[in-house]
Amino acid sequence: MSAIAIIGGTGVYDPNMFDTMTESSLMTPYGEIHYVCGTYEGKTVYFLARHGRDHSIPPHKINYRANIWGLKKLGVKFIVSTTAVGSLDQNFGPGHFVLTDQFLDFTKNRVNTFYEGGDRPVAHVDVTEPYSPELRGIVENAAKSLGLTVHNGGTYVCTEGPRFESPAEIRMYAMLGGQTVGMTNVPEVTLANEAEMAYMTISMVTNYAAGISKSALTHGEVVDMMQQMAEQLQSLVKEVIKGIDVNADYPAHHRMSEYGGFQL
Repeated sequence: MSAIAIIGGTGVYDPNMFDTMTESSLMTPYGEIHYVCGTYEGKTVYFLARHGRDHSIPPHKINYRANIWGLKKLGVKFIVSTTAVGSLDQNFGPGHFVLTDQFLDFTKNRVNTFYEGGDRPVAHVDVTEPYSPELRGIVENAAKSLGLTVHNGGTYVCTEGPRFESPAEIRMYAMLGGQTVGMTNVPEVTLANEAEMAYMTISMVTNYAAGISKSALTHGEVVDMMQQMAEQLQSLVKEVIKGIDVNADYPAHHRMSEYGGFQL
């Protein structure tokens, strides 16, 4: 049976969501990953802390390839990632949830593909729909059932970090159609697409971005809002796990069929 993965931080992780729980690690061709495995509603669920167990890995140093390859090796077919974002859109206020459907990539120094030639052929993944519309629908229904404010659709601007963005950059991103801004979603989303896993992102709006916010941004502000939203997010993730049919077959699961499928 296929498995579900939750990628996020301490705010989403709740040991009580699992009927059983074990911590383990896996060595991949790209490095080692650490994860928690459990069952919930009879389904196998993996939780992977994107920034490490003690939140020690900055966004530009995350080993995205190891994380995605490792989850694929563990039998994951469905990924629900969680992110904290700043808002460029007045309609997306702090405390809202946004189900990202497009991205703008402004990262600079990240390896963003498994297909670098050599053992793997040169390949070009299609990202017309990088975020699974099927999973987004499940999350939207779950959020509404819980009475949460949710927006199904939004363009995520991914920056290199770890610094926050300047007001001038935020104005540029908004002109290009960006609605939320964060530091972790790319290349995670494109690697998951290459690995033929259905992927979606639940973004928690923690603040308005620089130049839109009336005050200077602080990491503490982001953490405070994440803590306020943590219980809602945990409840939402549990409902989403209930709603995922682990036997479902989505177009995302065949994204690399032109190249013979993704091979571990």
